[in-house]
Amino acid sequence: MSETLFKGTTVQLIGNFPKVEQTAPDFVLVKQDLTEYSLADVKQTYKLLNIFPSLDTEVCSKSIHTFYEKTKAKQDLCILNISMDLPFAAKRFCTTENLNVVTLSAFRSPFAKDYGVLIEDSPLKGLCARAVIILDETNRVIYTELVSEITHEPNYDLAISSV
Repeated sequence: MSETLFKGTTVQLIGNFPKVEQTAPDFVLVKQDLTEYSLADVKQTYKLLNIFPSLDTEVCSKSIHTFYEKTKAKQDLCILNISMDLPFAAKRFCTTENLNVVTLSAFRSPFAKDYGVLIEDSPLKGLCARAVIILDETNRVIYTELVSEITHEPNYDLAISSV
């Protein structure tokens, strides 16, 4: 079990956060159109899992925009934006923000627990903690960051430099 902070208070997480060199667990998440999506659906070499509590918060929204802007020239990288938000909220967000990005909902999946980011307590109980995980072509973990304070942004440049 891991922990992080939310506004300076310790938050417990359920599950085991992946370590570099481990093979990432497969998952089945839900796209905006309610179809299922798994790691096998990714055609690019690298997968960046941008995990966060909710699309409707400033830091989460900024992370989607920042990763998109900083990586749009990387054709071999697929960014998967993952939260507990319902697919309907993701579709509204992408339409409002004029973004064509992959948003995935973990609302009916054990993903958050399997990846050790399920918040066990605090006002955010049941949501995902903020984390970045990058996988290679064999779904081996090559980079991780469990952001130490949920209200902070991830280290974009360090994450992207690992690809």
